[in-house]
Amino acid sequence: MKQIEATILGQSYVLGCPEGGESSLLAAVAAVDTEMSAIRDAGRVKARERIAVLAALNLAYKLAEQPLAAAAAAPSASPAAAQAAHAAPADTDGVDLDALVARLDHLLQDDGLLL
Repeated sequence: MKQIEATILGQSYVLGCPEGGESSLLAAVAAVDTEMSAIRDAGRVKARERIAVLAALNLAYKLAEQPLAAAAAAPSASPAAAQAAHAAPADTDGVDLDALVARLDHLLQDDGLLL
């Protein structure tokens, strides 16, 4: 496993990364940094842990919305297919959110666990 140094909200982290996954990990780091910076810059939230939780929730929400947007853009083959497309995000929300929170816990290990 390769290690990559990344900066999120001005703090440096060393992250483990599988070979060939560098660009995906760096894109994820950029998305998290952008989301956290936007929340911090809005000025309402100061604590890093709260910023991280809000960013995680915002990113998880965006991920959950992607299948819905794709299903809405594509013509439906049948009402059952449309129903299945709308049900999919509900089935995976907990998994995606859990994975994102676990990843943020790992990244913020020096600051304590998020939840």
